[in-house]
Amino acid sequence: MRFGIVVPALTALALTSAGCAAFQEESASTDDGVQIAAAFYPLAYASDRVAGDLADVELLTQPGTEPHDLELTVKETAQLTLADLVVYQGGFQAAVDAATEQNATGATLDVAEVVDLLTTDEEAHDDHDGEDHDEDDGHDHGDVDPHFWLDPLRMAEVGDAVADQLAEIDPDHADEYAANAAALRDDLTALDEEYADGLASCERDTVVVSHDAFSYLEKYGVHVAAIAGLSPDAEPTPADLAELHDLIRTDGITTVFSETLAPKQLAESLARGTGVETAVLDPLEGLTEETSDEDYLSLMRTNLEALRAANGCA
Repeated sequence: MRFGIVVPALTALALTSAGCAAFQEESASTDDGVQIAAAFYPLAYASDRVAGDLADVELLTQPGTEPHDLELTVKETAQLTLADLVVYQGGFQAAVDAATEQNATGATLDVAEVVDLLTTDEEAHDDHDGEDHDEDDGHDHGDVDPHFWLDPLRMAEVGDAVADQLAEIDPDHADEYAANAAALRDDLTALDEEYADGLASCERDTVVVSHDAFSYLEKYGVHVAAIAGLSPDAEPTPADLAELHDLIRTDGITTVFSETLAPKQLAESLARGTGVETAVLDPLEGLTEETSDEDYLSLMRTNLEALRAANGCA
């Protein structure tokens, strides 16, 4: 995956408005091609696939960083400011929302206006998810589940939207962007079919996860039971944990999934208390040092194999 850094190292003087303005004027005078700033990994992946060799994609959320907690550096703010296109998800990263509104000088694409986001009323969860969780942690997404990228077909919609934006910015290469988006859609459609086939015949259909980031997988017939709410920092109530204990025992669940970029203590504690195994399910919000050489397709396929193993799928 090619996520380059095109902004030079900045000195402390760049912290001033005058310094940023001078930097912008200097950069605008050079022809570096089309520049895209993508807020977090799935958006960078889609943008990179569609852009191909015709644009540089800057990933604002560096590997190992929890996207919800992102605070933009001066360099990342400059990347966003100078980008020909900023691809972000409104309501998911407050720092990116604010910087885009205040500083973006190019086109912007809010994918929350492109894809059909699930609301909590639309999600099919077990009864314990209706209980109150402690969401007072700065990551409350309201009634919307932002984790759309776990549905490959919704990811394809983002690719199409990026292609449309790039065609307006760089009309000479519109056909190439459209072809790249079509190739991405083909790959994502094939992945969608792999999930549908791979999870069609399983001994169990319930998946216990650490936080409520996987509801878009329920289209494949799995039932997601989350320890915590939409925020990875949310704390379950004692009643939530008691119901999960009962669910694991009565449904014969073999695995409690923790995830990358989030604390594993709750999942590990629940697994110990119920005598089942733990495994990792990646919500693909961002890369880690261990997954920095992977890509969206490979990580989604790893998740599929983990789900199949946990649920005894044929």
